[in-house]
Amino acid sequence: MANKYDGLARIIIQNVGGRDNIDSLTHCVTRLRFKLKDEGKAQTDILKETDGIVTVVQSGGQYMVVIGNHVGQVYDAVCERAHITGAAPASGSEGPKEKVNPFNAFVSVVTGVFTPFLGCLAAMGIVKGFLALLSSLGVLDSSGSTYAILNALGDSIFYYFPVILGYTAAKRFGINEFVGLLLGATMVYPSMTAAGVAAFERFTFLGVPVVMPSAGDYTSTVIPVIIAVWFASLIYKFLEERTPASVASFMNPLVTLLIAVPATFLVIGPVASGIASAINALCVALYNLSPVALGAFVGFFWQILVMFGLHWAIVPIAINNVAMNGYDIVLPAMMATTFSQTGAVLAIMMKTKNQKLKSLCVPAAISGFCGVTEPAIYGITLPKKKPFFITCGVSAIGGVIISAMGAKLYSVGAMGCFAWTTFVGDEGIIPMVKVIIVTMAALVATFFIVAAVYKDEEASKKSAAKPTSDGGSEGFLTAPLNGAVIPLSEIKDEVFSQGVLGNGVAIEPNSGEVCAPCDGVIMEIPETLHAVGIGGDNGAEILIHVGMDTVGLNGKGFEPQVKQGDAVKQGQLLLKFDMDYIKSQGLPVTTPVIITNTDEYAEIKAEASGEVKKGDKLLSFRK
Repeated sequence: MANKYDGLARIIIQNVGGRDNIDSLTHCVTRLRFKLKDEGKAQTDILKETDGIVTVVQSGGQYMVVIGNHVGQVYDAVCERAHITGAAPASGSEGPKEKVNPFNAFVSVVTGVFTPFLGCLAAMGIVKGFLALLSSLGVLDSSGSTYAILNALGDSIFYYFPVILGYTAAKRFGINEFVGLLLGATMVYPSMTAAGVAAFERFTFLGVPVVMPSAGDYTSTVIPVIIAVWFASLIYKFLEERTPASVASFMNPLVTLLIAVPATFLVIGPVASGIASAINALCVALYNLSPVALGAFVGFFWQILVMFGLHWAIVPIAINNVAMNGYDIVLPAMMATTFSQTGAVLAIMMKTKNQKLKSLCVPAAISGFCGVTEPAIYGITLPKKKPFFITCGVSAIGGVIISAMGAKLYSVGAMGCFAWTTFVGDEGIIPMVKVIIVTMAALVATFFIVAAVYKDEEASKKSAAKPTSDGGSEGFLTAPLNGAVIPLSEIKDEVFSQGVLGNGVAIEPNSGEVCAPCDGVIMEIPETLHAVGIGGDNGAEILIHVGMDTVGLNGKGFEPQVKQGDAVKQGQLLLKFDMDYIKSQGLPVTTPVIITNTDEYAEIKAEASGEVKKGDKLLSFRK
């Protein structure tokens, strides 16, 4: 399943020296903790300058990339991209595999197969779109050599899908990539295309008739080669365990391809093509039954599908439709979604007084207009809830209009404004103009609706903060532990001492109990149990981190008294910890108490020094 931090994960993996340099990976409440084979290969300066990374710390044999409260999601993305199972070494055995349902397995395969060349797919979609536009406007002669060269560029990735997918599918299924590439190349070899097959009176293999797909050949097809490479991977992996190393380099590909290629043309290809034809027929039937219903469904749910990575299940259907019909009728219905998201982000940028949120809106709006909505969805509209569902509603209306007017997508890959030209086809530029009008109307409509209803801090809170005379608000936290208050600057951990994760104080505890510093909700308790994250009813987001490097204890010595999602009252016991055990492991028990949403406050001030008891006033804050 696709993860919203996939891009950040790729950057992290590359700049810690690649997956082969990762010995193991764990995470605590704020940091990815790598054990690298060679820390000298890591590009620390690049990582520190990367958006989404707070800083990098190298200590105790660990290379720690500080992320913040959403570290768990980034950890999952890094594990997926680097093929790390849990905290096991990246190069080790994969261990027992978790059972997944067939649909999730299908989405995982499609994601792994298409992701490596998605950028090139989008680029060539843009080329084909602009060629169609220039040809329709008479700027470029479609019978000329210039057009022929550019068309060859734009069309190559689509024509040779089996070759490209053969390569990426082989990587996804864990076999020699060139085995998959050769399998795909065989499927589009000149004598295997429609013209080549037609030269034979009877097209057979060892006397057995070969049934070619209805289109005549496998060029531009998607499903047959993916299934064929999966089948080949079963043979290849079977041979890997049994073939002597001295001959495995050529014997495994030889035997695999000698079995897989005939099986592809005799069985897999015809069956897969039948599936593809059935999918195409179903799409056409749904469209003919009710373009409005299809448009409303795709338009409303597209962003929700993107959230869970399930939109990948639709992409092959669209590619298949283009291959069989020359156009697709499904993806046009989602065109309004990216522009609706852009309109919502622009409205929030105009209305919000939160400078941090405002700064996030600019890149999110630009990427949304270009077709990449994840920054807008995950960073802005979804957390605010109401704007997200407004975009879904406007997108559904846009999908209805686009489907009802019969818009057809002639090339897959381009996104956002770059996809406009892919609607230029047999009917000239008129469909493109209509799509532009609808999508821009979606942007404008969403902008005005969100602008009318949006308010900062939209989610209601039982706020314990009191208004101040200058229009701000103030609140306070009580001490969660008994002990001595010390400034964060005195902690021997630069992430805390430099206030990277937020302002606050630390307590050197003299008892092993942590209590709630305010009324609120438990937002996070990591698996290692050494910290507690609280969303205060007073608006503060608090992190209480017991000890330094205590994540390495893997929960030993800690006894949580609450669970994530629990509502708690000020003074309620949250966590017990064994001070003697922690110290016996050579670890300090110094406990930072910080407000992680520090940027939302004009002032955070320590209200205590020296010894404090649980319940004493510890920190105050004002907006």
